[in-house]
Amino acid sequence: MKSFLIILVAAVLIVMIAAPNARPLASASAKATADTLRQLEGEFMKAAAERGSVGYMSYYADDAVEVPNGAPVIQGKINIAKTMGFLDQKDNHLMWTPVGADISASGDLGYTFGTYEFRSKDKDGKPVVDHGKYTSIWKKQRDGSWKVVLDMGNASPAQ
Repeated sequence: MKSFLIILVAAVLIVMIAAPNARPLASASAKATADTLRQLEGEFMKAAAERGSVGYMSYYADDAVEVPNGAPVIQGKINIAKTMGFLDQKDNHLMWTPVGADISASGDLGYTFGTYEFRSKDKDGKPVVDHGKYTSIWKKQRDGSWKVVLDMGNASPAQ
């Protein structure tokens, strides 16, 4: 019995020493790059197109900040979501194109910027197209996902 306990203790000690030095599994996510954020932007826009405001907001962190054009800063995902109902209207279509992206050396913070186009209809049913520029700051979350923590945009003439 005593020899069994010695073997058991030795096995536990070996596991405790070796486990922290074990190589990550092949399925572990690779370090994020600017291309990671560009890909996320595409998924983000697809979610907004398919699921409206719910899809759009699924890419925001709980503590996100929105800096809208010509309006006060909005803090918190819940408050930002209250302003995104326009994405649920069938005649409204928001599309954007990332032009640039980068990731911090630490690999946990990044940004994207680009242009957007918003198509809607006025009160008479005539098509309206608005253009602008945007910047989004992305942060890696504790669960490994990336979420928008700060988003800002401003109107501009058509490109």
